[in-house]
Amino acid sequence: MSTLEYNGKKILVDENGYLTNQDEWTEEVAMALAAHEGFNSLTREQMDIIRFMREYFLKYKVFPILNNVCRIVHQPKSCVNEQFINPEKAWKIAGLPKQDGVHFVNLDGKHYIMEPYC
Repeated sequence: MSTLEYNGKKILVDENGYLTNQDEWTEEVAMALAAHEGFNSLTREQMDIIRFMREYFLKYKVFPILNNVCRIVHQPKSCVNEQFINPEKAWKIAGLPKQDGVHFVNLDGKHYIMEPYC
């Protein structure tokens, strides 16, 4: 476990950078998680993606189809890859749990897909 600090608030993340208590997530916590993932700030477009991913997971308990994320938040088809490079970073910033049994595979240095692993 690691402790991140942002604006005087302490946030616990696991060894992979996932928020340990998802109920502590706020947009301010998202900024701390983003900084931990290498982002200086988050744009409105990035926050739209993060909010949608979070809402979708809380409702359906699964990772959303990336192209649908982009369509629903009214952004270009590959918006998650363009905004975050690796979709797992957006997932972490959204304060969501590690998805057991899946990982993201880099196809060409720019694009990732989610696939199951054993």
